[in-house]
Amino acid sequence: MLGLFLILPVFAIYAHGIPGGNDKTLVGLALGAYGGTQACLQILWGAASDRWGRKPVIVAGLILFALGGIIAALATHINWIIIGRAVQGAGAISAAITALAADLIREEHRTKVMAMIGSSIGLVFAFSMAIASPLYHWIGMAGIFWLTSLLALAAILFLLLRIPTPAPIPVSPSTATPDVSIPSDPRLMLLNFGVFVLHATQMALWVLIPHALTDMAGLPVERHWLIYLPAVLIAIIVMIPAVISAEKRGLMKPVFLGAISLLLFVLAGLYMAGTGFWQLLFWLSVFFVAFNILEAIQPSLISRIAPPHAKGKAFGVYNTLQALGLFVGGALGGVLAQYFGAGAVFLFCGLLVILWLALTFNFHAPVGKKG
Repeated sequence: MLGLFLILPVFAIYAHGIPGGNDKTLVGLALGAYGGTQACLQILWGAASDRWGRKPVIVAGLILFALGGIIAALATHINWIIIGRAVQGAGAISAAITALAADLIREEHRTKVMAMIGSSIGLVFAFSMAIASPLYHWIGMAGIFWLTSLLALAAILFLLLRIPTPAPIPVSPSTATPDVSIPSDPRLMLLNFGVFVLHATQMALWVLIPHALTDMAGLPVERHWLIYLPAVLIAIIVMIPAVISAEKRGLMKPVFLGAISLLLFVLAGLYMAGTGFWQLLFWLSVFFVAFNILEAIQPSLISRIAPPHAKGKAFGVYNTLQALGLFVGGALGGVLAQYFGAGAVFLFCGLLVILWLALTFNFHAPVGKKG
């Protein structure tokens, strides 16, 4: 996720200096191509981890991610960056990683661990927003791609040397056949739709945000951290007690609905209000709060609802919709920005979030075991 998020704050600015980079449609495709191949392969990789084991699948995916980063680092045209991002996305192992965590943790602690994983994604996103601009200033875009490829290779060593191998899941007649409840469970379907909307909105906004910071807030790219860093810190201060309350006090649904409402509030504010320094600081702080809460809660709910023998498949579907959201948000956000302007991007995302919010009113959050 670090490799995905680090380029968001700076890529639209960097793209102006390479052939093909002035076309917002291609910029959106470069941002979203990762999600396109992820969407195609998440379920297959998740199911493969159920059949052949989590670790071999995770290693293969990290190798592909590293290879894609190298292609992007060596690119001299935006089309090659799109190819590199697509290869990165082919390492679609999020489901296998989450299922591995579920395998290794007792059920009474599983929700907390899923919340930690979800929170870590949100925090990595926030951290990336703060560090990407100075990192880009120091090592450039190629350096960022090289760095994330090296981190992927380091993650392989960490996985093999430090992470236990879970015992195989016994296969019974009931688990050997396809589990139709995975795609058809209405609660899982809503969570899958939710993660699609969340990441489509995230990617579409970051086709616009770097330019807004530069052109409207008057910040050169190396100073974007002046907005991102305080926004991140504010978000962390608010997010942690919200997630704890959701888990410990049985407030999962109110916090869930509140975070979606905050996301809609941000989109309305960006559409109607100004985008000067202080306005962007406020709106990005609220966005990070909503994003981090939702990234923590939704995987936790998936881990409670999915049956034990098909968690890899369930997270595969979930991460497929997440990746599809990245692709659609980047690609369609770029097209809308190119031909209809920023307002069309905010309206598109706002309609998706309104639908998500309406559907979530009927969601019944499961109650997990204490532990």
